[in-house]
Amino acid sequence: MAAPPVVDLPVVDERLAEDLATGLAAVERLLRTCVESEDAFVTEASKHLIEAGGKRFRAMLVLLAAQFGEPGAGAVVPGAVVMELTHLATLYHDDVMDEAAIRRGSASANARWNNTVAILTGDYLFAQAADLLADLGPEAVRIQARTFSRLIRGQIRETIGPAPDADPITHYLSVLSDKTGSLIATSGRFGALLSGASEDVIGRLTSACEAIGIAWQLGDDLIDVASETVGSGKTPGTDLREGIRTLPVLYALGSTSPAEARLRALISAPVAESDVDEALFLLRDSDALKRARGDLLRWADRGKTELAGLPDIPARAALMYLCDYVVERSG
Repeated sequence: MAAPPVVDLPVVDERLAEDLATGLAAVERLLRTCVESEDAFVTEASKHLIEAGGKRFRAMLVLLAAQFGEPGAGAVVPGAVVMELTHLATLYHDDVMDEAAIRRGSASANARWNNTVAILTGDYLFAQAADLLADLGPEAVRIQARTFSRLIRGQIRETIGPAPDADPITHYLSVLSDKTGSLIATSGRFGALLSGASEDVIGRLTSACEAIGIAWQLGDDLIDVASETVGSGKTPGTDLREGIRTLPVLYALGSTSPAEARLRALISAPVAESDVDEALFLLRDSDALKRARGDLLRWADRGKTELAGLPDIPARAALMYLCDYVVERSG
């Protein structure tokens, strides 16, 4: 089974490129093996999102982080698969909560079958990840448990929203850190830990990958506003239509500028289809978008600062590129 497409990395080193290709192919094989069941329907439901594609971004980070230790260590590929299984399981549950009909260009599991099947399939993937994780040792089990706790806490806090006296920007960024950053941080941590890297390297990669994860999500926020075509893979204004308060929207709503009164009125609730173009035009020209882009740059720079203290090997250059990529992709 060929490895799926991932974020294109510059070919800074042929050996690194070969290691990543070989590792991702091994991840794909084990990922599919882990969801096999004697029950044909369970297998079909579990493979539904695997076969829909995906970048295997977390697996790639595990493999890149492992370059700072012994990349061929036997626990590295299983660790990458644990990350992917956990991520996939959350997608099944997310689609139920969001009542999503489409995931990765195909019908979501809840749309193809029903909510019950989607929830139980997500639970099954979590169980398969735990089974695989048990062979990686108690420290890995503990790290994953704490990561999962953060992830769920972030989802809960996103669902209930900020407390009346809480700063919505601070709340939003802390939710991103828990819900998105935690699993990506653990991807870097697992790669370094399971390959036998030093404690300093493990710490730096964990922090850098969390910053990359937060920056990635902030980039998505900007793409929804700044992209003028669907070439990004996302229809511009989707979050506005759904009333999702992303970082640019939160900054705009917090503004008291009379010049942005019309914008605040438009985005204070889900934006009607007839008003989306106007809302996008005003938001693109607003100080709110500039402030959100500044936050994205700061998180990307935070990742690069952590990476700068790592050994100067091709994997570091690739991770540095990722920090730049999450900024460039946002337009």
